[in-house]
Amino acid sequence: MRIGAVLIGAVMAVFAVTSASATVRISGDLGGQIGHYLDRYAAVRNSGDRVVIDGSCVSACTLVLGVVPSDRICVTSRARLGFHAAWRPAGKAGQVTDDGGTQLLLQNYPQAVRSWIAQQGGLTPKMIYLSGRELAAMYQPCK
Repeated sequence: MRIGAVLIGAVMAVFAVTSASATVRISGDLGGQIGHYLDRYAAVRNSGDRVVIDGSCVSACTLVLGVVPSDRICVTSRARLGFHAAWRPAGKAGQVTDDGGTQLLLQNYPQAVRSWIAQQGGLTPKMIYLSGRELAAMYQPCK
């Protein structure tokens, strides 16, 4: 009986280490639909995986900052985050700003990111970029 409990404990420990040691690397991600990224990053958060941002992460990709705990996110010197207002298709007009989607983006970002966005003039159709020292001041460097 005691050996069985030890074996079960050892197997559980192996699975815990395995799932927590996985890494998701983000580079060259141009974003997409907000809901898709919220679902994707919720799965990453729930898995215990770490996230390495090692290149471009723009648009809905940046939702990783609000969904995955910040202590499981690191950034490399190549990390570059791009933010803009949400938009939706508008027939012949092409696309229009989606105020509800933009609010959803902002609500999901951590306070430091929201403050930085506000200092840049808020989310507009024009892309704004967070990288370098400013980003490194908010997130731990990857080791």
